[in-house]
Amino acid sequence: MEFQFDWQAAINSIPYLIKGIPYTLLISFGGLAIGFVLGILFGLLSLNKSRLMRWPATAYIEIFRGTPILVQVLFIFYGLPDIIGAPINPLVAGIAAIALNSGAYISEVVRGGVQSIDRGQTEAGLSLGLSRTQTFWSIIWPQAFRRMIPPLGNQAIVSIKDTSLFSVIGVGELVRQGQVYIANTFTAFEVYFAVAVLYLIITLSLSLALRFFERRGLGSV
Repeated sequence: MEFQFDWQAAINSIPYLIKGIPYTLLISFGGLAIGFVLGILFGLLSLNKSRLMRWPATAYIEIFRGTPILVQVLFIFYGLPDIIGAPINPLVAGIAAIALNSGAYISEVVRGGVQSIDRGQTEAGLSLGLSRTQTFWSIIWPQAFRRMIPPLGNQAIVSIKDTSLFSVIGVGELVRQGQVYIANTFTAFEVYFAVAVLYLIITLSLSLALRFFERRGLGSV
């Protein structure tokens, strides 16, 4: 029998799927906010001249960039409770996984952004009587941050899409909502099509916002 796409089934699923968008955004941007802090911390540590300071940053970056985020969230949700002796809320596990994973990638963005600034900028700041700390935060960091905006935006989009994996721990995000709806309606193709469209709307909206800021000069030096 020839397959026919049921547009009405896809449309009917949207009100139910939309219930998962707040969870998707909360996990994404909550995790990214923490990940940005971790990224700055470990990114700057990776630039430190002391090996003792660089080692923890290198270990963190390599571990979380070198392992799948699905394995990371499964370890946090199922493995960590055995260590701490208490269950972990699925939403908390999702935010933690996004934070740790994105933090590792953001660390590299921070490191690359800072290293891209000419050393003459530091020498100029020191020649003006500024301390190294003042020079960094007043001269180097603002320029580096502008260059970081595009890759940070890309990481935000990746993290939003990564939340789709967290249906395995029962987080009620978009994919999980779709799975529950499919179990009741048996319209898998149409529902997953609607899920993909909603993800596309979210990521395209973020991409357009980032391009707007770049056109306003926030993404250029």
